Amino acid sequence: MNEEQVLRNFENGINPRWPERSAVPAKILGYGEMSTVLEVIPGLACKRLPMFHSEAEAAAYEDLYHEYIALLEDQVGLRLPPSRVVRLADPSWSQVVVYILQEKVPPEAVGNRLLARLSPQETSRFVTAVLLEIKKVFDFNLAHPGQIEVAIDGQISNWAVDGFDPNARSLPDGLRLVYIDTSTPLLRRQSVEQQNPELFLRSAPSFMRWIIRWLFLQDVITRYYDLHKVAVDIVANFYKEQRPELIPGLIETVNQFFAAERAAGRFQPVTEAEVRSYYQEDALTWRVYLAFRKIDRTLHRLIGKEYPYILPGEIKR
Repeated sequence: MNEEQVLRNFENGINPRWPERSAVPAKILGYGEMSTVLEVIPGLACKRLPMFHSEAEAAAYEDLYHEYIALLEDQVGLRLPPSRVVRLADPSWSQVVVYILQEKVPPEAVGNRLLARLSPQETSRFVTAVLLEIKKVFDFNLAHPGQIEVAIDGQISNWAVDGFDPNARSLPDGLRLVYIDTSTPLLRRQSVEQQNPELFLRSAPSFMRWIIRWLFLQDVITRYYDLHKVAVDIVANFYKEQRPELIPGLIETVNQFFAAERAAGRFQPVTEAEVRSYYQEDALTWRVYLAFRKIDRTLHRLIGKEYPYILPGEIKR
């Protein structure tokens, strides 16, 4: 049975509340704001995006995704796992579902899992390696002002160490990172975002979309094009990963790394107060957002309507 048929069978028998109890059982690998990462096919991370209203809309996303991947690999110089896109549609479904199939990286090689075994010094080394990759993105954008720009979500859980030894207690020499979060292709052409901004709202409850559009949508779309905000986001993520004690040292690491950029007026130093404030606001926003999505799921069930999204449980923050 080919990959498309396996995924189609999964969709036809999906249990969004308990994916592991679906007709084709799936293991949950992770959650994003726009997608859920499942292992439906052994050895593949299957990123599920059930948000498209038509084949044409899904095809436009797929074209943008391929352009984004090509830019990140061939021009920016990031390492990405091999991936491919599968589009699924059926007259009985309420939406077109897109899957991004990505070769699964060993879980122990992923950044947030590494934190449990790395010393503060090794963690700083890992973050420095992330910053080197982030710098490639912004160097590319600076070389193409007003023409074409790309953005990535640089938080620690979106990176994996290439060839990591699961028995090792330290990072390898010649550290090489792989960027694994490619399902949100953020790309500007002539300063105009090419991603359809309404896609960010599809998984939101209908009664919340207007306020999200009004208060948050612009920030969600633009924050990853801002080097300072990306740096703050990377450090603030250590609160979520339950390692707040590392934050003062990581702020020093970030500020030292970007010292040359700061001297050129391109980077303002990160402060502990703004990292804490950023995280508190971000955590509250997503906590409220998830609570309302769960209410929306209950309302769908009460009126006998399909709720197509797979929601995480309580997230420790």
